[in-house]
Amino acid sequence: MHVIVTGGAGFLGARLISRLLSGEIAIDGRPVTRVTSIDLAACPLADARVESLIGDVADPALVASAFAADTGAVCHLAAVVSAQAEADFELGMRVNLEATRALLDACRNRPQPLRFLFASSLAVFGPGLAQPVAEAVGPQPRSSYGAQKAIGELLVNDYSRRGFVDGRVCRLPTIVVRPGKPNQAASSFASAIIREPLAGVETTCPVSGELPLWLSSPRTVVENLAQTLALPAARLGAWRTLNLPGITVSVNEMLAALERSAGAAARERVRFVPDDRIDAIVASWPGGLEVTQSLALGLRADADFDAIIRAYREDELNDKSNQGVHS
Repeated sequence: MHVIVTGGAGFLGARLISRLLSGEIAIDGRPVTRVTSIDLAACPLADARVESLIGDVADPALVASAFAADTGAVCHLAAVVSAQAEADFELGMRVNLEATRALLDACRNRPQPLRFLFASSLAVFGPGLAQPVAEAVGPQPRSSYGAQKAIGELLVNDYSRRGFVDGRVCRLPTIVVRPGKPNQAASSFASAIIREPLAGVETTCPVSGELPLWLSSPRTVVENLAQTLALPAARLGAWRTLNLPGITVSVNEMLAALERSAGAAARERVRFVPDDRIDAIVASWPGGLEVTQSLALGLRADADFDAIIRAYREDELNDKSNQGVHS
């Protein structure tokens, strides 16, 4: 089976592609044998089964060229991130909304409904909601990014209702620890306050230490995305939106785990420098979501934030000796 992954050059997309090609993920009993990545850069995986289409995911001609007779699924991860979508409304609308509609319409034109996995976000919720936010609560975004993702959720559900696609929407927690350099996501600091200190680099935190965040490791998010794609439609029911599992951790608790992992010197590399613009976005997101349905479907959360740091050190720093509490 052939699968299309938008955003396949990104750290999450590339990891999802690798997982799909592991031979362990089957869709209707058929393993994934090749993947086409659509992104502004080539997928970094050195695998002959991966083809990269480099260009704009909002380009209908480029998108159409990705489909083949054996295409069975589309995983739509490409997006303009939160702070960037807030700063550039037109760009956010084109990539986060118009490209989603174009992809859905391309799937609609296929002879059989394709599986359509849409990466949404906890940013579809705004402030003032009881926490954890119940699964029955509808989106109430307080950012352009959140609004664009919420509209995408509704489109996927309606196209699924009409039988155009076999959709599944995954609301992602904030993913920590992301490797590489900071990006324009409002939540970028959540990875930086762990990643940079572990590399011996000072960094700043723009929000209060008391702020609760809903978090998941890349390792766990990728596995949950792959398992959701593999789920039979009958297990999902009529409404196709899932809150992916996460854990609620305050910034101060994150820093305490950093100290347990790498010592007091690492924690001291983080300084609190308030940024009202970032705080206004991130503080509007819930610190936890109800995930009863996701857990019942076999998805999982990280054990704790110490485990998230261990996973980062193992996967990105090749630190296989890191076993937890710093001595």
